[in-house]
Amino acid sequence: MGSPAEALVHALRERGATVATAESLTGGRLAARLTEVPGASQVFVGGVVSYQTQVKVEVLGVPQALVDTDGVISAACARAMAEGARRLVGSSYALSTTGVAGPDRQEDQPVGTVYVGLAGPEGTQVLALRLSGGRGAIQDATVVAALTALSEELTGVSAAGRPAEDSGLG
Repeated sequence: MGSPAEALVHALRERGATVATAESLTGGRLAARLTEVPGASQVFVGGVVSYQTQVKVEVLGVPQALVDTDGVISAACARAMAEGARRLVGSSYALSTTGVAGPDRQEDQPVGTVYVGLAGPEGTQVLALRLSGGRGAIQDATVVAALTALSEELTGVSAAGRPAEDSGLG
């Protein structure tokens, strides 16, 4: 089916489902990748680029206490961001991205530490990634991982042919 974004838009359209995004380290790249696909307007509701912590807290509803205890480079923050985006726009699913693209460590986390949140009707999952490369490569790999995670959730099978619950999300 072409690119991961095309596959995801097709799968969402087949199911009559929608998606939203809550992005930090990808800075809007995830939403851009989705909206490059013809027909994406049928499934993409909208997104929030929450590059600064204040936007995560005030717009997406990430609890300040969570930020204070776990930080924004955490599975807990990715979970809260995805749930906040889904709630904010009323989509079937939401994807979130948070992490360190570089060039420097953040919150004592090394460059390449990334979390992708996936909120949906069945609950919320988080994928932890350890990526390498430059800033752009980390951002691009994060976008592909997010698109693939939701595609696998929708089809029930990971790229390796395992059932979704064994795909490493969790």
